[in-house]
Amino acid sequence: MTDTTIPTARLGAAGPAVGVQGLGCMGMSFAYGPADAKQSLAALDRALELGVTLYDTADAYGMGENERFLSPFFKAHRDQVVVATKFALSIPPGEPTRRVIRNDRPYIRQAVEASLDRLGIDTIDLYYMHRRDPKIPIEDTVGAMAELVREGKVKHLGLSEITGAELRAAHAVHPIAAVQSEWSLFSRDVEISLVGAAAKLGVAVVPYSPLGRGFLTGSFSNAEQDLTEGDFRRTQPRFTGENAAANGALLEPVRTVAEAHGASLGQIALAWVQQRAQVHGLPIIPIPGTTKPGRVEENTAATRIVLTDTELSLLEPIAGKVAGDRYADMTFASTSREN
Repeated sequence: MTDTTIPTARLGAAGPAVGVQGLGCMGMSFAYGPADAKQSLAALDRALELGVTLYDTADAYGMGENERFLSPFFKAHRDQVVVATKFALSIPPGEPTRRVIRNDRPYIRQAVEASLDRLGIDTIDLYYMHRRDPKIPIEDTVGAMAELVREGKVKHLGLSEITGAELRAAHAVHPIAAVQSEWSLFSRDVEISLVGAAAKLGVAVVPYSPLGRGFLTGSFSNAEQDLTEGDFRRTQPRFTGENAAANGALLEPVRTVAEAHGASLGQIALAWVQQRAQVHGLPIIPIPGTTKPGRVEENTAATRIVLTDTELSLLEPIAGKVAGDRYADMTFASTSREN
């Protein structure tokens, strides 16, 4: 390993070893406004050079457009990358902004074939259930996903936005390599039950939005004022109005720690997430998203920052003071199903 190449961690007991930080690719073609395709491709290349090997997408990102965009990169580096994609957010015909959660076997089989076709690969390395439909037993959903493993369409299984109890039920049907949920200085719902269950079962946690969708970097202070029309963050309660102002004030301790390390706010936020691996005793592979090679370099450098106990104590109270929910509709989130 060179000075700039990140270390590795394993996805589950039998999963592949990947760079200890992955790359969230959604923003390259969806949700966060216009993206420069050439710059995004350069970011993908730079990430691979720095040891990032887990690349995260989903069929719902741009109605499949994100998978299509990533396909040439994946095919060019097939033996070096771990491809993660997801199913479950169905888009009804004629309603492009609506999402319907589907976890049924016929839909899963339809979705995996469509993703394989868009990605242009024979096997998906890590296939996630993107969101949970509580009307369908999770054992049935994972059973259908396990069929894809036996058929060679998928190598490893993952789940997103689930509770600890749901993970235990799923893992009893088929080994789960990774669980994905929002986890950051601003969002710690995942610690209610999921993290403890994952640690006991040997399942890796893949935090999405570890930079609070960019808010923790200080790159914007109010989504409605600072971000372009169509940017998904303009719909999230914690980034608008009085909530945004209140949450902006919570960045002060992050700035204090950043100054002590000569680091950016984002690097401290990422270092905090990375150190959860030692706190909770399990593999943690955050997937910060970016379209810029320079940001990839900044983000991966955060894996070399070690926060002191005093600094961790300074950052500890932040999440409990955050104003506003993660989503306008929290029924899609695992928190709504915690007992």
